[in-house]
Amino acid sequence: MTRPEPAIHPASTPGLEDVVAADTVLSMVDGVAGRLVIRGHDLAALAGWRFEDLLALLWRDFLPGDPGADEIGQRLGAARLHIFETLSPALLAGTDGLSPVEALRLMLASLPDSHAGDHAVTAVAAAGVYAAAIHRLRKGEDVPAPDPAASHAADILAMIHGGPVEQEKADALDAYLVTVADHGLNASTFTARVIASTRAGLFSSVTGALCALKGPLHGGAPGPVLDMLDAIGRHGKISDWIAAELERGERLMGFGHRIYRVRDPRADALKRALGKLGDPTGRLAFAEEVEREALRQLAQRRPDRRLETNVEFFTALILEAVGFDRDSFTNVFAAGRMAGWTAHVREQERANRLIRPKSRYTGPMPESAGN
Repeated sequence: MTRPEPAIHPASTPGLEDVVAADTVLSMVDGVAGRLVIRGHDLAALAGWRFEDLLALLWRDFLPGDPGADEIGQRLGAARLHIFETLSPALLAGTDGLSPVEALRLMLASLPDSHAGDHAVTAVAAAGVYAAAIHRLRKGEDVPAPDPAASHAADILAMIHGGPVEQEKADALDAYLVTVADHGLNASTFTARVIASTRAGLFSSVTGALCALKGPLHGGAPGPVLDMLDAIGRHGKISDWIAAELERGERLMGFGHRIYRVRDPRADALKRALGKLGDPTGRLAFAEEVEREALRQLAQRRPDRRLETNVEFFTALILEAVGFDRDSFTNVFAAGRMAGWTAHVREQERANRLIRPKSRYTGPMPESAGN
C-alpha cells in the first residue's frame, strides 16, 4: 500500500515579514521612506490635532451615526465618568501586587460584553481612566473623578495630578496620543484583529492586544530610555558610555525599528511637541546630545544596517515631562493605541472572515499500516 504524500506548503516566513494579512483603510507604514499615513493624512499633517479629531478620523464609518469630533468628545466624557463611577473597590484591590500593565489588563478584562452603548468609546474612555487610576493607586493617593467636559488628554492629566494642568501639558499629551494612535499591522493590532475575527467581541480583542503590547519587544521599552539617560549621567561621558555599551553588544534604548530603515517619523513629531512644552524636566538638551552621539557611533559601527531614532526615545521624555512615572508608560501607550485597536476591530468584524493561516509541519510522519 502506497503511503500518500503529505500536503506540501510553501516555506514559512518567521515573523511574517512581507506577508499581507489584511486590507485596511486605516494606516500605512512605509519603512523605507520613513512615512506613516493615517486615513489619507501624513503624520506630520496631523500635528496640532486633538485626540478626539483623530478618533473621528479613524472611526469614520465604524461608529453608529458617524459622529464628529465634538460628539465623540461628549461621548468620551460621559463614558469616562461612567467608568469611574462603576470602579469597584474589589477590582481596585485586585490590582495589588500587579505591575501597572498587569493591573490595566485585569481592569480591561472586567468590562462586560453586555455593556450598553458603543464598546469602542467605552474602551478608549476606560483605558484613560484606568491608566490614571493605576498611576494614583501606586502613589497611595485617591483617584479623583473625571471631568466629562474636559478633553480626553486634559482629563487624564487632571486625574493623575489631582487637578487641572497647564494647557501646554494637555497639548503635549494630545500630540502623543495622536502620534501613537495607529501604526499598521503591528503585533498588538494583529492580535486584536485575530481575536475580532472569531467574533469574541471588542473588549476581548483589545484586552488581547494589550497582552501583546506588554511584551518588551513591542510596547515595553520607553521607560528604559530614561534609565539609559540616568546611567549615562552617572557613569561618565556620553561617548565613552555609548561606546562601552556597543562594545558589549548591548542595545541602545530608543534606536532601531523592525520596520523603519530610516528615522521613525513619530520621533520627530514627539520631539516637536516636547520643544513646544518648554522642556520642564531639563532633559532635552542632554537627550539630544545623547541622540547625536548614539547615531554617530551606530553609523560608524554598523554601516550596513541603519539604526535610527525610534518613537520610544522621545516618548519617554514627553511622558515624563507631563507627569507620568516610567512604569506607567506602557499604559499610556495603550491609552493612545486603543484608538487604532478599536478601529481595526470594527474593520475586521466587517470583513467577517475568520483568520486561520496554515502552518508547515516539520515533524515525523507515522509509518503506514503494514510496513
